[in-house]
Amino acid sequence: MSTTSVTWWGHSTVWLADSGVTLLTDPLLTGRLAHLRRMAGPAPVLPGAPDAVLLSHLHADHFHVASLKAVPGSPALIVPRGAGAFTARALGRAAAGRIVELAPGEETAISGVRVRAVPARHDGGRGPWSRERAAAIGFIVEGAARTWFAGDTGLFDEMTGIGPLDLALIPVGGWGPTLGSHGHLDAVDGAEALRRVKASWAVPVHYGTFWPVGFGRVRRHMFDDPGARFAEQAVRTSPDTRVRVLAHGETLTVENNL
Repeated sequence: MSTTSVTWWGHSTVWLADSGVTLLTDPLLTGRLAHLRRMAGPAPVLPGAPDAVLLSHLHADHFHVASLKAVPGSPALIVPRGAGAFTARALGRAAAGRIVELAPGEETAISGVRVRAVPARHDGGRGPWSRERAAAIGFIVEGAARTWFAGDTGLFDEMTGIGPLDLALIPVGGWGPTLGSHGHLDAVDGAEALRRVKASWAVPVHYGTFWPVGFGRVRRHMFDDPGARFAEQAVRTSPDTRVRVLAHGETLTVENNL
């Protein structure tokens, strides 16, 4: 019997441990990003240096340069194909040798654990002020468990080919009312994504952490509710899946039968 553990540090930041390998996803370790403030959970406390950092796309709330510079150690940096040059410029020459670019269908190995890029339906640009672009991706991590980190995505047809899974980390919200549905999942669409990938366990992420300044007293349901709503929807769409709604900093450990 082996175990896989996942600790959610808010937004899309997850510490994933599998087969002795530690992976950190889309680290956002700050208390504030532009007009967004961390309004839920403690500041992330990483247990050490990860073996690799998985970066799903170039948006600043997923590819946060200051947070990446604060990650301890010298982890591999697994980024969308086409994002390598930007990553090297942003993090400095010393990081260049640690960059691994992946397109959907390509994979790399981190100490025996396979990391494969899969599609995502999401804008791949750095932002409206930047010419930097690289297609957004998600990741399948295959060690003792088969885990999908979706990054940031809307629904897409190829999702049915991603499963079956042991664990799915599914974005179910965002940080404001203007995000819209294009390229994002809400609780209902997140449950549909779960139905398509057929996971034994699911954890909702990408909600409830960063709020626009001034939203602390209004529209709280947009930030507080998506995780629980996703769990409720999943009971209907994926009754065989166990959903765990984690608090910020909480860990889920899944036993794997080898």
